[in-house]
Amino acid sequence: MNEQVTIIILTHKSKKLVLDYIKNLYKKFKIIIVDNSKDTELEKIITTNYPEVAIYLISNNGYSDQINFGCKFVKTKYFLISNPDVRGINEKSIQNFIDASIKLDDKFSVLGPRYINANPKSLKQTKKDKEIAELRILSGACMFFNKKNYDLVGGFDNNIFLYFEENDYCKRSIHFFKNYQINNIEIFHEGGNSVACENQNEVKDQQELRQWHFVWSKFYYYKKNYGYIYAVIFFIPIILRTGLKILLYLIIKDEVNYFKYKNRWSGMVSSIKGEKSYKRPKY
Repeated sequence: MNEQVTIIILTHKSKKLVLDYIKNLYKKFKIIIVDNSKDTELEKIITTNYPEVAIYLISNNGYSDQINFGCKFVKTKYFLISNPDVRGINEKSIQNFIDASIKLDDKFSVLGPRYINANPKSLKQTKKDKEIAELRILSGACMFFNKKNYDLVGGFDNNIFLYFEENDYCKRSIHFFKNYQINNIEIFHEGGNSVACENQNEVKDQQELRQWHFVWSKFYYYKKNYGYIYAVIFFIPIILRTGLKILLYLIIKDEVNYFKYKNRWSGMVSSIKGEKSYKRPKY
């Protein structure tokens, strides 16, 4: 077993994906599963068939809370956090992370892989001609850390339930070290498909949760890192667009989009007022 790296898998109703993820890594790396949907069936399968894998069922207080919780049990020099819908993490890719860490003399805040299916409009990546390239903000789907550096930065912000938690960590971390993309590690991320919903009510609930928190977290991130006045000015066009769309979809009786933008408006107003990110899954 590799004694340098711990893999932390962050899951919410993703039993099949988690089991597929660990089957080729079991007994090769220390693995910690943090599940915030309290999936007792997954817990039973893991404890019965993969006794060396640690699994913790916790309350759903968001992605940042999951990461910070799992990190408390890391005893290795390095650790990797990953969504279960990431494909391409294996012994070679993890060794490439270790090799890059050595080349950087462990002077980094976080390392990330190259995403082969990423939308360039939503995820900025470096050019492929460099094996190790500086990148200010990395995707939170798969991140590699030196534990000491992670603790120095202060971990993730538990106030953020969903979205922009990696932006906030990367923004704070550049005061200590730089962040890098490792281009000889290529992975595929399904994105948004890790939650196995049981019915249409749950699908709708997940959509509403993402709509609300995306806007709440975005304003919170800008307020925290650039100041309240800057955040309000930055959000003026968003406020206007959202308000107009609510009015438009109300007039043309498009209920789907009306409730979508009304939900976004609710998250935005809540964040502007300084309220905590209170919206939680119903199921």
